[in-house]
Amino acid sequence: MSNVLLDYEGPLRTRMGACFPGERAVFRGHDLHADLKDMDWIALYTFGITGRRYSQEQITVLHALWTYTSYPDPRLWNNRVAALAGSARSTGALGVAAAIAVSEASIYGWQPEFAAADFLVRAHDRIKGGESLEAVLQQELLQHRRILGYGRPVATLQVDERIPAILARMDGEKITQGPYLRLAFDIERQLLRMGRQLPINYAAIVVAIPLDMGFSPRECYLFLLPSFMAGMPPCYLEASERPAGATFPLRCSQLRYEGPGRRLWQQE
Repeated sequence: MSNVLLDYEGPLRTRMGACFPGERAVFRGHDLHADLKDMDWIALYTFGITGRRYSQEQITVLHALWTYTSYPDPRLWNNRVAALAGSARSTGALGVAAAIAVSEASIYGWQPEFAAADFLVRAHDRIKGGESLEAVLQQELLQHRRILGYGRPVATLQVDERIPAILARMDGEKITQGPYLRLAFDIERQLLRMGRQLPINYAAIVVAIPLDMGFSPRECYLFLLPSFMAGMPPCYLEASERPAGATFPLRCSQLRYEGPGRRLWQQE
C-alpha cells in the first residue's frame, strides 16, 4: 500500500463541512442553519465553489447567466436526452442527470466554456506580459485551428441573443465590464481584422463575467454545471405526457440509406 493512502487512512479530514445529525450542519466552517440561513441558494452554491462571498448585484448577474441560457427546446442535444427519457418512461432523476451529463459536450456546452476560460486567462497574462493580441491569436489558431467562444455552431452569424440580455442586466445592476470581458470583445474585433468572421458567442461571455469576479477557470466550470438545467424538466414532462415512444419517432423509410444492402448473418 502506498504511503499516500496510509496518510489518508482513518477519519476523513475535510475543510468543506460536515453534518452532525440532531445538532448542526457545517458548510465551509459556517453553521448552515445559523450563519448562512438567509443566504440565497446560488450565493451558497458559489460560496461552496469559491469560498468567497459576492455582492447581491454580482449574484443577480451570475443567476442571470443561468436564466438566459435555460431553453426548454427538446431539439437541443441535452434537452433531447431528457425528452427521450420521458418518452421511454424513465424517471425524472435519470432523465435530467443524463441530460446534464451530455451537456459536457466538445462542440457545445461546458468543454468549450472551460477552454474559453482557460484561453482568456492565458491571453490576458500574455498581453499583460507585452505580447500583442494579434500574435496571441495567430499562435492559438496555428496550434488549435479555432478560438473557442467565437463562432456559433448553428446556422447563423447573427449576434448571440443571450449576449445583449446579459449586458443589459449587468448595466441594470451597475456591474462594469472587467478586463476579461473587455478582452473577450477585443478578441472578436481582432479576429475580424484578421479576416476571421467569428462573432463572439455565449461561451466566451459566460466565463468572462465570472473570471472578472475572481473565479478560476475550474471554478467557472463548476459554477456553470447547472446552467442548462431549468430547460430540461419541461422537455421531460411534455414527452412523458405523450404516448410512450411518441417523441421524435422516425420511420426507416424516411431515411436515405446508401450503405450495403440487406445481408443475412451466417453463423460460422
